[in-house]
Amino acid sequence: MTNQNKIKINFTPEVLGGVYANNMLVTHTEEEFIMDFITVFPPEGKIAARVISSSRHMKRILKALEDNIKKYEERYGSLKESDEPKIKFGFQSPK
Repeated sequence: MTNQNKIKINFTPEVLGGVYANNMLVTHTEEEFIMDFITVFPPEGKIAARVISSSRHMKRILKALEDNIKKYEERYGSLKESDEPKIKFGFQSPK
């Protein structure tokens, strides 16, 4: 890869620390996928982050996730899938 093909990526201080999410909701239109990462601590939860991506980019995201899960399992062993949440979410718009 030449220097012309490299893009320098910087983290803002707000993004650098990341956010915790223990649930996720995915919706889509023809053009975009909307991924809401949710932090749930009953009796309520909040949207920790919303990521909107083009529909064409989602396959690359999926492949990257599959590749990283494979590498994780090769190093640490098989991941056990969590049970489906028993809580129903009632979404509310910001006030």
